[in-house]
Amino acid sequence: MTERTSIKITSEKLSLQDCINFVEDDSCGGIATFVGTVRNATQKKTVTLLDFSGYEPMAIKEMRKIADNALSKFSIYKIAIHHAVGELQIGAVPVIIAVSSAHRKASFEACEYAIDTLKETVPIWKKEHFEDGEVWVNSHP
Repeated sequence: MTERTSIKITSEKLSLQDCINFVEDDSCGGIATFVGTVRNATQKKTVTLLDFSGYEPMAIKEMRKIADNALSKFSIYKIAIHHAVGELQIGAVPVIIAVSSAHRKASFEACEYAIDTLKETVPIWKKEHFEDGEVWVNSHP
């Protein structure tokens, strides 16, 4: 099913337009996207940046599994799951998911499934940096 999926882990800036371009098709009436951004506060502290790292071979494998499961579970046409690694400043985008389908409901459901499952199963970890230190965040928010 890889021709219907785009899986990417990169230290480069992610592109929402690249994800949309991949999933769009004349047969699809809906595209749902999720764009995660680095926020400036958590745990009642000011965040200065996030640092994402992971075990890339396993992360790619798990992301492909999520995409393949979404394709079989929901009536979707294509799915893109892209994740950034490295240090990301406030406002930067660490994750983008885009899903296309004939009707909007399937795209919304598959997009939600993909981000929720990614956070649970993909070995990508984040370290939050504060003005007075840093902390590794587990896989669950």
